Amino acid sequence: MKFIKKFFVRTLFLILLLFSNFDIFSQSTPPKTDTSQLITPITDTLSKNSTSSSGLSSEVKYTADDSIKFSIDGNIVYLYGNARVSHEEMELSSSYIRLDQKNKLLFASGQRNKYSVYKGRPILKQGSEPPVTSDSLVFNFDTKRGKSFGTLTEVDGGFIQANQFKKNEYNEGFFKNGIYSTCSLPEPHTHFGIHITRGIVTEKQVISGPAYLVIEHVPLPAAIPFGFFPKTNKRASGLLFPTFGEDGTRGFFMRGLGWYFGINDYWDAEVRGTLYSKLSYETSLQARYRKNYKYSGGLNLSYASNRDPNSIEGTVNAKPRKDFNIQWTHSQSAEANPGTSFSANVNIGTSSYFQNTRVAGDRIEQATNSSVSSGINYQRTFANNLFNFSTSLRHSQDLQKQRLSLDLPTFNLGMTTINPFESKSGSANPKWYERISVGYSMQGSNSISDAHEDSVFKKETLKRFRNGIQHSVPISMSFNVAKYFQFSSGVSYGERWTLQTIRKRYDTDLKKVLVDTVSGFARNYDYSLNTGFSTKLYGTKNFRKGNLVAIRHVMTPNFSFSYRPDFSSDRFGFWRNIDVPADADTVLRDTRYSIYERAIGGGPGSGRSANINFSFENNIEAKVKSKSDTSSKFEKKPIIQGLTFSGNYDFEAEELNRLSTISFGGRTAFFKQKLAISFQGVLDPYRLDTDGSRRIGFLFQEGRLARLSSFSFSTGFNLNPAAFKRRQDNLTEQQNNPNTTQQQREDISEILRNPNGFVDFSIPWNLNASYSFFFSNNGVIRNVTNNLNFTGDFSVTPKWKVSYSSGWDFKANDFTTTSFAINRDLHCWDLAFNWVPFGLYKSYSVDLRVRASILQDLKLSRRSASNSGIYYR
Repeated sequence: MKFIKKFFVRTLFLILLLFSNFDIFSQSTPPKTDTSQLITPITDTLSKNSTSSSGLSSEVKYTADDSIKFSIDGNIVYLYGNARVSHEEMELSSSYIRLDQKNKLLFASGQRNKYSVYKGRPILKQGSEPPVTSDSLVFNFDTKRGKSFGTLTEVDGGFIQANQFKKNEYNEGFFKNGIYSTCSLPEPHTHFGIHITRGIVTEKQVISGPAYLVIEHVPLPAAIPFGFFPKTNKRASGLLFPTFGEDGTRGFFMRGLGWYFGINDYWDAEVRGTLYSKLSYETSLQARYRKNYKYSGGLNLSYASNRDPNSIEGTVNAKPRKDFNIQWTHSQSAEANPGTSFSANVNIGTSSYFQNTRVAGDRIEQATNSSVSSGINYQRTFANNLFNFSTSLRHSQDLQKQRLSLDLPTFNLGMTTINPFESKSGSANPKWYERISVGYSMQGSNSISDAHEDSVFKKETLKRFRNGIQHSVPISMSFNVAKYFQFSSGVSYGERWTLQTIRKRYDTDLKKVLVDTVSGFARNYDYSLNTGFSTKLYGTKNFRKGNLVAIRHVMTPNFSFSYRPDFSSDRFGFWRNIDVPADADTVLRDTRYSIYERAIGGGPGSGRSANINFSFENNIEAKVKSKSDTSSKFEKKPIIQGLTFSGNYDFEAEELNRLSTISFGGRTAFFKQKLAISFQGVLDPYRLDTDGSRRIGFLFQEGRLARLSSFSFSTGFNLNPAAFKRRQDNLTEQQNNPNTTQQQREDISEILRNPNGFVDFSIPWNLNASYSFFFSNNGVIRNVTNNLNFTGDFSVTPKWKVSYSSGWDFKANDFTTTSFAINRDLHCWDLAFNWVPFGLYKSYSVDLRVRASILQDLKLSRRSASNSGIYYR
């Protein structure tokens, strides 16, 4: 009982604060009729859109769809049918409005139709405040005093009503018979509410008369005779209520107990903790910030300590498993700083955090992820957009192998391609040297890969960071020949700087080669020449019968030649031999290595190359008779798009290495582009020995053209994508609305990031499916993997929706993680049932909660006491 009273008083205070900012009304009382003396009006048959400033300090604009009438002396205006009046920051719309210009009074009300239904209630909007609906209202333009009857407004998902409400010129509000409810109906049902008999709201305090708590129309013994609350006019800090339940591994829990900090208009934060009966615990700090039209973001720091309840005290297994997770998101508005952008999306922590902290029915998707990644990015353009600089900090983590890679940082400086010899006046036929273009780019990196997460910040690991800078200067020239051929020629120069090189030496005691890292600045370079041409070939096959009119084939062949010297020659000093004694393995004496093979960007390759590169891109489309009633008689439908075959031939390579493998890929779509399929593969023209390690000839010598060494394709579709796209567009529009609250923006962002994780009753059904297939054949072993995944939902009735997520692993011949959810729309409440029927995360949960965000802690949850998926190492 003490808990109910305490919760009631805190909720009452929040509700009374809302009364201070809005004119609040209830639709449960009959409208007040205008009984003042009326002068017989004369119909204005000339205009229905007028302006008046008679007796008023500023202009009043009014319109009406039905009619506008005036009194005999012209001081009173009567507006009928969708009437609208605007004055300074006030906008009022109603079925009937009476404007007394002489006495500076305004009266508005709805009207009853022939079925005695009261319609067209007044809707008042002042400045940026939410609109308020009432049965009738009176307002004095001069004194700024007003009184309304039967008012209703929505605040943070809850609904506030009052039989009578008035404000004076000192911005003090007085209300009588007020109700706060989670239900929007004039007579609330299935609701949680507080009845307030009388109240006064001023700038610095809130005073309440008798008030009592009601649930399902049943008054509870939680009431106060009066209340006096100071009003700070800023965010208020307060207690965050926990949830209770049981976990199969960690025991009973009290989850989410914490404190909310309303720091200022731009920042807020909350600290939460979770305690388990078997001595495990979790803590988290979540902070959010936002400045309109500038930036927004959030930071989440989490820490967990989990004990194995089956361990023996004093053993290694008895030590608690420590986990942490850091998440940070930041986005900058495009108009905040044109030419500069900064963003962040960080998710880093121990690999077992989500598995060890989830409870039944929670965090299924996060717990089953095999990898996470992070990125912090900064970009800026300068010198009239001639240069673009970008830098980033990146992280990728394999949660299964507990290995991670870091780029701290990488940066890129690029220059827009210029024509240094181009004439300033320009020319329709430029000379050949005016076509020469020059570019420049620089990339730098400081990175480490495949480091264990437990040792990433240790001294030994920090020494493994590789760093370097790469420069690239391409110079090219292009021109057309005989209108149909495009020729290009150029030279490319690249240079790499590094702070680490290697030296290999033979250890006579160990009888093996050792690698030493040599610190110090070193540089290497290479250059190459290239030339090429391309054209387009067209072919069309016409048909005289049927709906198929023609099939068109467009092929784009590309040929290029490139030459690069042998930079492994001793005169460059980039490659060396291993210094071995005379009695060592003779093979080692002839082995050469690059001292830059572990550097960022590596070093020049060995051997001279003279390559011919070739590719053939194909696009096939059909021309059919149009079935729709449009101005065009024909439609073009793609059959195959981007079907490309590519490879190269190196004249300087060994005979069985000159021709490369042939890569191919393409895409197509069916059912009006709703089902897209992309595919790629590799063809190998060589015969291999019995163990598949060495080429021994060409397959055409055996009457075969090539061997399919790998092939993969993927497809996915979304049924009912139009309704899904409309929902996403509407959510984006609401998020950018300046009247949207911070909490609403955060909820919308979460929905946009994970649209399948939230229920939308306005979409009757939705189905997403994806399929992937991969085949590989190295000449000895063949391997096939394929997976099918699908998610969707459907509405059983307008208020019941069933959601599902599952998949099938064809190699394991088993289902992937499967979950079902049933949601019931209870108008002012939400009921959700989540079920994972089998697997490691087998569980269920039931949640009943109030929709109003101000009462988000008012909920009832029940979760299964199943295994949470925790594992200990």
